[in-house]
Amino acid sequence: MDGVTTDPAERRLPRRTILVAGAGIPGLVLALALKQAHGESLDVLVCDPALPAGAHRHRGRAYAVASAGRRLLTRLGLWSGIAGAAEPIRDMTISDSRLSDPVRPVFLTFAQDADAGETAPFAHMVEAEPLVAALLSACAAAGVRLEASGVVEAVPAVGALSVRRDDGSVVAACLVVAADGARSRLREAAKIGWVGWSYPQVGIVATVAHERPHHGRAIEHFLPSGPFAILPLVDGGSLGHRSSIVWTERSADATALLGGTDEDTLDEVERRFGAGLGRIALEGAPRAYPLAFGIARAFQAERLALLGDAAHVIHPIAGQGLNLGLADVAALAEAVTDALRLGMDPGGRDVLLAYERSRRFDTLAMATATDGLNRLFSNDILPLRLLRDLGLGLVDRLPRLKRRFIGQASGEAKALPRLLRGEPL
Repeated sequence: MDGVTTDPAERRLPRRTILVAGAGIPGLVLALALKQAHGESLDVLVCDPALPAGAHRHRGRAYAVASAGRRLLTRLGLWSGIAGAAEPIRDMTISDSRLSDPVRPVFLTFAQDADAGETAPFAHMVEAEPLVAALLSACAAAGVRLEASGVVEAVPAVGALSVRRDDGSVVAACLVVAADGARSRLREAAKIGWVGWSYPQVGIVATVAHERPHHGRAIEHFLPSGPFAILPLVDGGSLGHRSSIVWTERSADATALLGGTDEDTLDEVERRFGAGLGRIALEGAPRAYPLAFGIARAFQAERLALLGDAAHVIHPIAGQGLNLGLADVAALAEAVTDALRLGMDPGGRDVLLAYERSRRFDTLAMATATDGLNRLFSNDILPLRLLRDLGLGLVDRLPRLKRRFIGQASGEAKALPRLLRGEPL
């Protein structure tokens, strides 16, 4: 398999166990990357009590995967299997208005510039269910152990963490990865602090079928209650074409907006969706979840690394949550791999501190940016409306600045770990 080590020195080292707590996308990607890179010399175990539900528990979710994330998935051999469920985002428009305004002026557009050598899409919209199904299959084929058990505690032992699971079994692991979500039990047990707050908003996600093709266009419509994003999906559904919506709404209003009949809910979606794509229909009931901001005070503790939402939670305004998690994966996989190939302890303090240093600034910068954008745009204060619309119009007239924004969003504007560059570990 591409990326499996053939280094005889590494194979002489004692077999080590890395335990990943949580079978979400970042946890599964990390497990697959490490197992592909180290083969039989490394035992990789993923524990999650929800594993029997398989990929079905992710139905209805979709994510924007930036070009750096696509290279990572390609390197792991996953992209070819999910490409049919991935829709490229080729351009984007940003508008700002009140819900009652008869016209929605477009203040900023992003499009591929062939003259500037831009040929790859900014990102792809990838549906979570086929992605997780591909990950589970690839992990099983690579030899990752997938076990439907929860982690109760992880207690330091000699050269390892002694991990007790809810089935009563105990596993000794040289490294435990907490990929168990924003309310991480392992993070709390390690007494790692959390800086964060809840937004007075909920995120509402749904798949919408529509009559007219979207042509790969994403739309971000800023409303006083929060952004309403329309993101292109592969064709299908009851009307031939589909998009995913990510609708930010005030928490106080969400129950009333979603608590009526199916027709009432569709009417509210139509008011925000607009008529540009023709008649629409909901493909399943919208689902709402609370929005929050949070960053762990440390990304590591003794033989413990935090990954994905266990380390950070950001507003979905820029669609960067999964991309931050994939960047965590690439950085941690690289730190662990480099340590193993040098004969070092992959759960050692120096290794985990290197991982933390590589991720802290990028995470803080993205979290601060998304928080600031949400505060700037989720209001109806006239001076702020004038200021932000002026700023959007200015950016629209500066091609170099627009390309910089695209580079940041796609992960191209910074130094990247090997997997995000599409290189082997």
